[in-house]
Amino acid sequence: MNKKSDTPRSVSFEIPSDPRQIHVVERKLERFCQQSGFPPNDVENCAIAVTEMINNAIRHGNKGDVNKKVYAHFELNRNEMKITVMDEGCGFDPDNIGDPLHPDNLYKENGRGIFIVKTLMDDVSFEIMSKGTKVTMRKKLK
Repeated sequence: MNKKSDTPRSVSFEIPSDPRQIHVVERKLERFCQQSGFPPNDVENCAIAVTEMINNAIRHGNKGDVNKKVYAHFELNRNEMKITVMDEGCGFDPDNIGDPLHPDNLYKENGRGIFIVKTLMDDVSFEIMSKGTKVTMRKKLK
């Protein structure tokens, strides 16, 4: 990171549950990271992770209901990037997701997003709330 600062920089926004909004979020994250001097490879990994989690929030959390919102928050401090995505769905059990590497799951169209995100990010946590799921992802600065 080129700019050293102890002050966190952040941006928050909401989008409707419309798959066409996924690229809008990805562009906002890329611009936020680039303006902060975040390393290009880490920008790409965070963008992929955000795309996966926004997609999950729209499709699985909010079930494509355009009346429900997806909330995103990006925060960068001198040690890490923290990304939060939250939907307004019914929640889910993250421990009840099948292993995408299991032979029975290899050819399924779904089930790889969380696996990909956990591979790209340093920490991923899920919080089931009274109205929705909150996913927090962290990428440490090198």
